[in-house]
Amino acid sequence: MSLSDRPKVRFSARLPLSLRIAAVCAAAGFLGGCFQPMYGGVGGGQLVEELQAIKVEPIPDRLGHYLGNELIFNLNGTGSSPPPKYRLVITARERVNSPLVDTVTARATAGTVLVDAEYKLYRLPFSEGDKPIIEDVAVAAESYDRTSQRYANLRAARAAEIQNAKVLADQIRTRLAISLAKPS
Repeated sequence: MSLSDRPKVRFSARLPLSLRIAAVCAAAGFLGGCFQPMYGGVGGGQLVEELQAIKVEPIPDRLGHYLGNELIFNLNGTGSSPPPKYRLVITARERVNSPLVDTVTARATAGTVLVDAEYKLYRLPFSEGDKPIIEDVAVAAESYDRTSQRYANLRAARAAEIQNAKVLADQIRTRLAISLAKPS
């Protein structure tokens, strides 16, 4: 039996277009109730209000400055200042690795800025001895090219540091949102 000998399926044997559209709409309606938006809508934006009520404690060093600014913007980018319910304490550690070295000049041709940020979220009012309600570590790594120009190397390392701060702020915000969205 060749392809030309096969019986042809008539176009009228398939479902009409209107029934197919109705089936897709019904399936979408049933599945629409299965999902809950993380950042608002269903609960009146309760998670957004919880994230805005987090006070970010100052983080030392230049990396801490970048990370703190990114977190404050990510958690409360509205400019409003609601009364804080939580206190976020972050300890950031940064190190630079040089994974690639030129064998002729014995100079590093690339660098990697590695950052790990340990964060703890406490309820307010805070007293010594309180245990954090959320405690975790976020990690980020950003590579950059090194040249024989010292200023270019410093600027590339700074750009990698800024990018790491953005990545860490996104990770921390997402993890805090997931933890605060879980019913207690």
